[in-house]
Amino acid sequence: MSLPRSALPVCLLAVAAVATGTVAPQLVARPVAPPREPVEGPWQLQVQGKVDVCFLLILVDLDGDATSAATVRALHDASRYVICYIDAGSYENFRVDHARFPRSVKGRPNGWPGERWLDIRRLDILAPILKARMRTCARKGFDAVDPDNVDGYANKTGFGLSRADSLRFTRWLARTAHGLGLSVGLKNALELVPSLAPRFDFAVVEQCFQYDECERLAPFLQRSKPVYVVEYEGSYATLCAKAAALGVHLTLAQLALDDSGEPCPARPPTVSSQAP
Repeated sequence: MSLPRSALPVCLLAVAAVATGTVAPQLVARPVAPPREPVEGPWQLQVQGKVDVCFLLILVDLDGDATSAATVRALHDASRYVICYIDAGSYENFRVDHARFPRSVKGRPNGWPGERWLDIRRLDILAPILKARMRTCARKGFDAVDPDNVDGYANKTGFGLSRADSLRFTRWLARTAHGLGLSVGLKNALELVPSLAPRFDFAVVEQCFQYDECERLAPFLQRSKPVYVVEYEGSYATLCAKAAALGVHLTLAQLALDDSGEPCPARPPTVSSQAP
């Protein structure tokens, strides 16, 4: 996809600002304002790789550690809504704050290198760490936060977490994000949607079309709250048509969640059919 000509000057100025350093990269303290409401439209979930400010998107979901304040400012200058991805329910040994997590809250591996489930019941330990992460997102200028791995109740974490544990944890995440002036999304955890849709501003869900689960996001859609879907396999045209029919925003991505994702356009592509 390419930008319309009218958008190119602003986009190119934003790229130049990042490249030349004219956008200050330092964290910016700002008064806490009401969270900016999430937007509808094409989107990308990207946790690694170069960020293309000029890609024709409305919303981008980027890694909170790897994304600078300068990049966030450039994306805002190009009229993008920018979400800060953080890991909330699992430990990652490559994060800048990894040493703050004591052994007592680290559980079983969660299937990704260097990652372990966290004992989310221990908010006495986790709350200061996770609030600091969200505060950094706010200071970098992000509009919202996307806390990942909040569905420990559905996995073998080593702690026997319950849905009630996850509800308490996610409600704390929502309150804290809103208190910092950030909108907040519910990541997966479809069993919790009926309880949490009133508290969260949007939903981010993986593979709901693959597993025929997208209808479970109805409580968000009924409240006119955006639903952003990531799929990792399937026909691009077919998935985009299904997403448009349901009223959700989809990107077809690689598991690496790099810059190779293919967001569905505002209007779905035509699905070709063979003549009988």
